Amino acid sequence: MFPVRCFTCGAVIGDKWEEYIKRVSKGEEPGKVLDSLGIKRYCCRRMFLSHVELIDEILKYEKPQEERIYKRRYL
Repeated sequence: MFPVRCFTCGAVIGDKWEEYIKRVSKGEEPGKVLDSLGIKRYCCRRMFLSHVELIDEILKYEKPQEERIYKRRYL
C-alpha cells in the first residue's frame, strides 16, 4: 500500500504510483520516470525509491476475523 501523500512535505503522490511501477517494470530508469512524472523534491522521490510492498507478506500471517471473534466470545 503506497502512501497517498509524502510523509515529509505532504504533496499528493499516490496517484502517480501505478504509472511509476508500470514504466519501471518495462525497464525505464526510475530517476527519469520520476522526472517525467513531475516528482522533483527529494523527499517525494525517496517515497517512490524506498517503498517496499509488504502487505502480501503480512496477510499470510493474519488470522481470519471470524476465528478471532469466536475465540474472544467462547474461549
